[in-house]
Formats: sequence, structure tokens, C-alpha cells
Amino acid sequence: MNSLAGALAAGGETYATDDDPDLVAAAIPFGLKTIEALLAESPRHEGLLLAASGGFTQYAYAFVQAEADIVEEKDLARATAHRARARKLYARALRYGLRGLEVRHPGFEAGLREDSLREKTLGAATKADVPFLYWTGAAWGAAISLSKENADLTADQGLVEALERRALALDEGFGQGTIHDFFIAFEGARPAAAGGSVERARGHLERAVALSHGKRAAPYVSFAESVSVGAQNRAEFEEMLGKALAVDPDAVPGLRLANTVSQRRAAWLLARADELFLE
Repeated sequence: MNSLAGALAAGGETYATDDDPDLVAAAIPFGLKTIEALLAESPRHEGLLLAASGGFTQYAYAFVQAEADIVEEKDLARATAHRARARKLYARALRYGLRGLEVRHPGFEAGLREDSLREKTLGAATKADVPFLYWTGAAWGAAISLSKENADLTADQGLVEALERRALALDEGFGQGTIHDFFIAFEGARPAAAGGSVERARGHLERAVALSHGKRAAPYVSFAESVSVGAQNRAEFEEMLGKALAVDPDAVPGLRLANTVSQRRAAWLLARADELFLE
């Protein structure tokens, strides 16, 4: 059982190298349910918990929430249903991420939530914890973004930031700069009055690009959506998305699926430019 669990937990690379997002979207649910079935037998298996947290987060974002954005103009009811489903998937991913951190550090969630213990709790995390810190924070943040009416959940935004800042401090290069992608949106989408900063977002973009040697499209897409649209800077928006589309998705096989998905998003955003910009 554990050997099968280990193989499945490491199986994400097969999806990551694929160039057909639609095929992957159809296959992922079966894989995730298989992981959940194995977790019922091995509930403390760290590899499975991480695969579940990351897998549900990525599936919800790339194939459920993204679809909601695409269909919203023509079918609001369908878009609303997709977002409700994405919210539930993010919540599931969050539970698996917290379970994984709890296995690695008993008492982690309670310590994270307690102001007087948070610094000590996060301080005990090491570089080996970064995947759990990142995916738990990503799932949590995504759930919050779709739950603005839920005051209890939105109050956890500071915990999300704390997880991601600790992950960044421990391993800036994780996922070739993926943690910086989180902060591009986190800093860029918030107004200055709420603590956001376009300049900090730009700094995270620069680090994400440097750490990936310009071979990931996602940082450019995130900046275009989070910063350029808000600033109504169409020239910058088009420049960023042009850079995203110029990335060779085959240059790094392990980034092929992520780049293909990001480039789909970039093309869709460019097609909507007249709607997103007033002039």
C-alpha cells in the first residue's frame, strides 16, 4: 500500500509535462479520488497529503475557477456554480495541507492561529516544509478570494500571508519562483490603503522572472491581471501578456502544462482588453 501511495504521490510529473490541458483536466479527478482513497488507509502519509493539497488547488484554479471566468459573460448561473465548486475544492485542499503540516509539526494549526504562538510555530518550519506551507497558503488564499462574504474566512488573510512569507524566507527558489507569483497578486491587487504596493508587486515579478530565467509565463499573467488592469495601463498589460505568450512551453518539460494553461489565460485576457480598459 505504501509503495503504491508513494508512486501516486510522485505522479504529478506526468501531468506537468503534458501539453494537452483538456486531457489533463479530464484525468485529474480520478487521480485525486484515488489519492483520497489511499489516504483513508494511510491518513498520515505526507506525500499523499501534499499531492492532495497541491492537486486540488491546481485543479480548482486552472480548470474550475478559470472556466467560471470564461463563461461568466454568457452564463452567469454556470459561472456562479463553477465558483462555488472551486471554493469547495480549495477548502478540501486547505484541509489536506493543514493535515500535512500537523503530521510534520503536531499542534501546528493551533499555534498558527494563536497570536502569541504564531512566530514560534512558523519558526519551527524548515525548508522541507515549504511545499506544504506554499500549497496550504495558496489554497487558503484562493478560498478567501471567492468568499468575500464570509467574514470568518476573510479574517484568516493574515495567516495566509504568514505562511507564504515563511515559505519565501525558507526557499525563495521553490517552484522556480512560484511563491513570488503569490505575492505579485497579493501586493498588486490590494489598494495602497489596504497595504498593497505596486512597487513591491513589481519587485516580486522581477524575482519570479529571474528565478525561472524567464521560462514561466505565470508571473507575467499575474502582473497583467493584478497590477496593469487596476492601473488601467493597457500598454503594460499588452506587454506583459506578450511576454507570457513568447515563453516556449517546451523549453522546460516540467513546466509545459503550467505554461500552456497560463498562455491560454493570457490569450483570453488579450481578447478582452477592450472590456478591461476604459480607453
